[in-house]
Amino acid sequence: MKELLAVSRLIDRASGALGRSVAWLIVVAAVISATNAVVRKIFDWSANSLLEVQWWLFAAVFLLAAPWTLSVNEHIRIDVVNSRLSQRARNIIELIGHALFLLPTAAMIVYTSSIFFANSYAQNEQSPNAGGLPQWPVKILIPIAFAWLFAQGISELIKRIAIMRGDMAEPIVHGTYHEAAIEAGSDEPDAGGGSSAPHAGRT
Repeated sequence: MKELLAVSRLIDRASGALGRSVAWLIVVAAVISATNAVVRKIFDWSANSLLEVQWWLFAAVFLLAAPWTLSVNEHIRIDVVNSRLSQRARNIIELIGHALFLLPTAAMIVYTSSIFFANSYAQNEQSPNAGGLPQWPVKILIPIAFAWLFAQGISELIKRIAIMRGDMAEPIVHGTYHEAAIEAGSDEPDAGGGSSAPHAGRT
């Protein structure tokens, strides 16, 4: 299990690095949007490409930051139901959800979106708007993002099994599974230099 948790930590770090990097594209999109608005007002000029590149940037952030969101346990849940269940029931639901829903769905989207991208690339698909951008470059983000999400799903499955086996503590409410996985591994010392107390269970 220690080896699998090491793989999980590696996936988590990669997802976090990618998510933090693409998050800055929101700033780029805001600058482009503001510039486009100023130019349109002052010079009465605009271009569809400026609008479409904003959509591209938003798509990149939405898709490529999704694995990071999952890794830090910030995905949406029905908390009014989840909070009333026992920890064992929540663990089982998480395990089933990742194994039977997240992973198969991500794999299916990787497959279908790869075909979607290949057809778009073969046709050199262009924007239907005058002066717009080619469509195929942004479409490759879909299989890439869901392949990464699949990998992150594997990481979450490893951590959930480790929690159920007692090899890893359940994260605290404001903690993350990555932090708990680090504590469960023996190859990474505690940041404070001493032994760390186990996390309290989620409520």
